[in-house]
Amino acid sequence: MVKTASTMLPLGTEAPDFSLPDPTGQVTSRADLSGNPLLVMFICNHCPFVKHLNTDLAKFADEYRMKGINVVGISSNDVENYPADSPEKMAEEILAVGYSFPYLYDETQEVAKAYTAACTPDFFLFDAEHKLVYRGQFDDSRPGNDKPITGKDLRAACDQVLAGESVPEDQSPSIGCNIKWKQGNEPKYFTGVSVE
Repeated sequence: MVKTASTMLPLGTEAPDFSLPDPTGQVTSRADLSGNPLLVMFICNHCPFVKHLNTDLAKFADEYRMKGINVVGISSNDVENYPADSPEKMAEEILAVGYSFPYLYDETQEVAKAYTAACTPDFFLFDAEHKLVYRGQFDDSRPGNDKPITGKDLRAACDQVLAGESVPEDQSPSIGCNIKWKQGNEPKYFTGVSVE
Protein backbone atom coordinates (compact mmCIF):
# COMPACT_ATOMS: atom_id res chain seq x y z
CA MET A 1 0.00 0.00 0.00
CA VAL A 2 1.49 3.37 -1.03
CA LYS A 3 1.56 5.87 1.81
CA THR A 4 1.72 9.66 1.48
CA ALA A 5 2.32 12.10 4.34
CA SER A 6 0.76 15.50 5.05
CA THR A 7 2.61 18.56 3.79
CA MET A 8 2.30 20.16 7.26
CA LEU A 9 0.96 23.58 6.25
CA PRO A 10 2.59 26.26 8.48
CA LEU A 11 0.85 26.80 11.82
CA GLY A 12 -0.91 30.16 12.03
CA THR A 13 -2.04 30.02 8.38
CA GLU A 14 -5.53 31.43 7.91
CA ALA A 15 -8.05 28.84 6.71
CA PRO A 16 -8.35 29.19 2.93
CA ASP A 17 -11.83 30.06 1.75
CA PHE A 18 -14.06 27.46 0.17
CA SER A 19 -17.60 27.27 -1.12
CA LEU A 20 -18.44 23.72 -2.14
CA PRO A 21 -21.52 21.57 -2.69
CA ASP A 22 -22.47 18.38 -0.96
CA PRO A 23 -23.93 15.54 -3.08
CA THR A 24 -27.40 17.14 -2.93
CA GLY A 25 -26.10 20.48 -4.21
CA GLN A 26 -26.30 22.19 -0.79
CA VAL A 27 -23.35 24.61 -0.66
CA THR A 28 -21.28 25.20 2.48
CA SER A 29 -18.67 27.95 2.65
CA ARG A 30 -16.03 28.82 5.20
CA ALA A 31 -17.98 32.01 5.95
CA ASP A 32 -20.94 29.85 7.03
CA LEU A 33 -18.72 28.34 9.71
CA SER A 34 -17.22 31.51 11.20
CA GLY A 35 -17.15 32.22 14.92
CA ASN A 36 -16.20 28.71 16.00
CA PRO A 37 -13.11 26.53 15.70
CA LEU A 38 -13.09 24.67 12.39
CA LEU A 39 -11.93 21.16 11.52
CA VAL A 40 -11.41 20.53 7.80
CA MET A 41 -10.87 16.88 6.86
CA PHE A 42 -9.81 15.78 3.39
CA ILE A 43 -11.31 12.32 3.05
CA CYS A 44 -12.78 10.10 0.33
CA ASN A 45 -14.84 6.93 -0.01
CA HIS A 46 -12.44 4.33 -1.36
CA CYS A 47 -9.15 4.95 0.48
CA PRO A 48 -8.28 2.10 2.89
CA PHE A 49 -6.82 4.60 5.38
CA VAL A 50 -10.15 6.45 5.53
CA LYS A 51 -12.17 3.22 5.57
CA HIS A 52 -10.04 2.10 8.53
CA LEU A 53 -11.39 4.88 10.74
CA ASN A 54 -14.49 6.29 9.01
CA THR A 55 -17.01 5.15 11.65
CA ASP A 56 -14.74 6.51 14.38
CA LEU A 57 -14.45 9.78 12.45
CA ALA A 58 -18.24 10.02 12.29
CA LYS A 59 -18.50 9.58 16.08
CA PHE A 60 -15.61 11.97 16.70
CA ALA A 61 -17.22 14.65 14.53
CA ASP A 62 -20.57 14.22 16.32
CA GLU A 63 -18.86 14.59 19.70
CA TYR A 64 -16.87 17.69 18.83
CA ARG A 65 -19.66 19.39 16.90
CA MET A 66 -21.70 19.14 20.12
CA LYS A 67 -18.77 20.81 21.94
CA GLY A 68 -18.64 23.72 19.47
CA ILE A 69 -16.23 22.78 16.69
CA ASN A 70 -17.51 23.10 13.13
CA VAL A 71 -16.53 20.08 11.03
CA VAL A 72 -16.47 19.58 7.27
CA GLY A 73 -15.24 16.72 5.12
CA ILE A 74 -13.97 17.43 1.61
CA SER A 75 -13.41 14.92 -1.18
CA SER A 76 -11.07 16.20 -3.90
CA ASN A 77 -10.26 13.01 -5.81
CA ASP A 78 -10.45 12.68 -9.60
CA VAL A 79 -13.81 10.93 -9.98
CA GLU A 80 -13.31 10.15 -13.65
CA ASN A 81 -10.53 7.73 -12.79
CA TYR A 82 -11.86 6.93 -9.30
CA PRO A 83 -15.66 6.65 -9.72
CA ALA A 84 -16.03 5.22 -6.20
CA ASP A 85 -15.44 8.80 -5.02
CA SER A 86 -18.19 10.38 -7.15
CA PRO A 87 -20.85 12.59 -5.51
CA GLU A 88 -23.39 9.78 -5.98
CA LYS A 89 -21.14 7.43 -4.03
CA MET A 90 -20.46 10.18 -1.47
CA ALA A 91 -24.22 10.33 -0.82
CA GLU A 92 -24.20 6.57 -0.20
CA GLU A 93 -21.17 6.92 2.10
CA ILE A 94 -22.89 9.61 4.20
CA LEU A 95 -25.76 7.21 4.90
CA ALA A 96 -23.65 4.08 5.30
CA VAL A 97 -21.12 5.58 7.71
CA GLY A 98 -23.36 8.11 9.46
CA TYR A 99 -21.57 11.35 8.62
CA SER A 100 -23.57 14.22 10.10
CA PHE A 101 -21.12 16.91 8.96
CA PRO A 102 -21.17 18.51 5.50
CA TYR A 103 -19.29 16.17 3.11
CA LEU A 104 -18.32 18.41 0.21
CA TYR A 105 -17.11 17.78 -3.34
CA ASP A 106 -14.07 19.74 -4.57
CA GLU A 107 -14.44 19.05 -8.28
CA THR A 108 -11.73 21.48 -9.44
CA GLN A 109 -9.31 20.34 -6.69
CA GLU A 110 -8.54 24.02 -6.04
CA VAL A 111 -9.56 23.80 -2.37
CA ALA A 112 -7.25 20.84 -1.79
CA LYS A 113 -4.44 22.85 -3.38
CA ALA A 114 -5.22 25.90 -1.23
CA TYR A 115 -4.86 23.74 1.89
CA THR A 116 -1.82 21.90 0.45
CA ALA A 117 -3.75 18.71 1.18
CA ALA A 118 -1.71 15.68 0.14
CA CYS A 119 -3.39 12.56 1.47
CA THR A 120 -6.61 11.01 2.67
CA PRO A 121 -7.23 11.48 5.49
CA ASP A 122 -5.61 14.90 6.00
CA PHE A 123 -6.75 16.99 9.00
CA PHE A 124 -6.57 20.76 9.52
CA LEU A 125 -7.79 22.28 12.81
CA PHE A 126 -8.28 26.05 13.06
CA ASP A 127 -9.09 28.12 16.13
CA ALA A 128 -12.14 30.40 16.40
CA GLU A 129 -10.31 33.05 14.33
CA HIS A 130 -9.65 30.32 11.74
CA LYS A 131 -5.87 30.31 12.25
CA LEU A 132 -4.23 26.89 11.87
CA VAL A 133 -3.31 25.30 15.19
CA TYR A 134 -3.04 21.63 14.25
CA ARG A 135 -2.36 19.61 11.12
CA GLY A 136 -1.50 16.00 11.48
CA GLN A 137 -2.74 12.54 12.22
CA PHE A 138 -5.96 11.39 13.86
CA ASP A 139 -3.83 8.94 15.84
CA ASP A 140 -1.13 6.38 15.03
CA SER A 141 -3.53 3.59 14.02
CA ARG A 142 -3.17 2.45 10.41
CA PRO A 143 -4.64 -0.44 8.44
CA GLY A 144 -2.88 -3.59 9.59
CA ASN A 145 -0.75 -2.16 12.41
CA ASP A 146 -3.09 -3.42 15.19
CA LYS A 147 -2.96 -0.11 17.09
CA PRO A 148 -6.35 0.93 18.50
CA ILE A 149 -8.25 3.81 16.90
CA THR A 150 -8.52 6.47 19.60
CA GLY A 151 -8.20 9.79 17.75
CA LYS A 152 -5.85 10.80 20.57
CA ASP A 153 -3.74 13.29 18.58
CA LEU A 154 -6.63 15.20 17.05
CA ARG A 155 -8.71 14.84 20.24
CA ALA A 156 -5.96 16.45 22.34
CA ALA A 157 -5.69 19.36 19.89
CA CYS A 158 -9.48 19.88 19.82
CA ASP A 159 -9.65 19.81 23.63
CA GLN A 160 -6.84 22.37 23.88
CA VAL A 161 -8.55 24.69 21.39
CA LEU A 162 -11.85 24.44 23.24
CA ALA A 163 -10.08 25.17 26.56
CA GLY A 164 -8.36 28.24 25.08
CA GLU A 165 -4.95 26.60 25.46
CA SER A 166 -2.06 26.55 23.00
CA VAL A 167 -1.66 23.41 20.94
CA PRO A 168 1.93 22.05 21.07
CA GLU A 169 3.75 22.52 17.77
CA ASP A 170 5.29 19.05 17.80
CA GLN A 171 2.75 17.28 15.56
CA SER A 172 2.92 14.01 13.61
CA PRO A 173 1.82 14.13 9.97
CA SER A 174 -1.19 12.22 8.80
CA ILE A 175 -0.42 9.26 6.55
CA GLY A 176 -2.73 7.96 3.85
CA CYS A 177 -3.33 7.50 0.14
CA ASN A 178 -2.30 10.43 -2.00
CA ILE A 179 -5.09 12.65 -3.29
CA LYS A 180 -5.93 11.44 -6.79
CA TRP A 181 -5.06 14.46 -8.89
CA LYS A 182 -6.51 14.93 -12.34
CA GLN A 183 -3.90 14.45 -15.05
CA GLY A 184 -1.95 17.67 -15.45
CA ASN A 185 -3.52 19.19 -12.33
CA GLU A 186 -0.93 17.98 -9.83
CA PRO A 187 0.14 20.83 -7.52
CA LYS A 188 3.75 21.92 -7.28
CA TYR A 189 4.01 20.57 -3.74
CA PHE A 190 2.97 17.07 -4.86
CA THR A 191 6.17 15.13 -5.44
CA GLY A 192 4.64 11.72 -5.96
CA VAL A 193 7.09 10.44 -3.35
CA SER A 194 5.58 7.93 -0.95
CA VAL A 195 6.60 7.12 2.61
CA GLU A 196 6.59 3.70 4.21
